[in-house]
Amino acid sequence: MSEQPYLLDSLESADMLVIDGLHAFDFQLDEALLDQADAAAEADQPFASESVVLSIEVQDGRERKRWQFSYNAVMEAEYLAAEDSWRVGEHHLTCLAAVSSDAED
Repeated sequence: MSEQPYLLDSLESADMLVIDGLHAFDFQLDEALLDQADAAAEADQPFASESVVLSIEVQDGRERKRWQFSYNAVMEAEYLAAEDSWRVGEHHLTCLAAVSSDAED
């Protein structure tokens, strides 16, 4: 059995997200908060925070939609293996990486 992936790991390598069916190019991770979590992990200390670690903005027609998720919510996200996506509370999130090719193809 393979180890279940963490949403945070996928977010760090994602170029785009799909949240609730909407494509989001504009998302940010709180790097300072992630540094605190990394420092705690290196010191073998538990880390939890209700601080916002993920902010997402999407333009849906004329409406600008925003989501914010705490560190704890992201760490508790449920991985949906069949869809290669996550459920964060009531939201459905998929991480996408950019597709690239070299000029020789």
